[in-house]
Amino acid sequence: MQKVKIYSDGSARCNPNGPGGYGAVVQYIDSSGQLHQREFSGGFQLTTNNRMELMAAIIGIESLTKPCAVELFTDSRYLTEAFNQNWIEGWQKKGWKNSRREAVKNSDLWKRLIVAVKPHQVTYEWVKGHDGNPLNERCDELAKAAAAGEAGELMEDEGRLPADS
Repeated sequence: MQKVKIYSDGSARCNPNGPGGYGAVVQYIDSSGQLHQREFSGGFQLTTNNRMELMAAIIGIESLTKPCAVELFTDSRYLTEAFNQNWIEGWQKKGWKNSRREAVKNSDLWKRLIVAVKPHQVTYEWVKGHDGNPLNERCDELAKAAAAGEAGELMEDEGRLPADS
């Protein structure tokens, strides 16, 4: 199984309800020892930081074309804890309700992420943001540029749905 590292980060200006963006860097070493790296980013007109954190991970994982052993690095405890502390399983068992019996925020993206990771073996690693990790810093740059519209036109629909914040 191919080993892959994915770094991801999200950003929202005027969080919540501002423009936002995500950035992901996907790396793997092929059988000849050559490093391959791809970068992904996108921006949305109206979103939140948490939604962009999820989108970064989703886009990175959805870029994989075959089952892989993935190390996902993120500075989002929201993302790492949901998997590492088994929040996901609890939300699913409770019909996508949290411990306060409220609808889980961003459930549309959580569901998309669950589908994306299904064929892979994924570990979720937290890295401290803005602490000099070169690939985390690169993802942050990509996300901020996308939020500012520097990576192309800001999209309208995936960033934040009216019923979900």
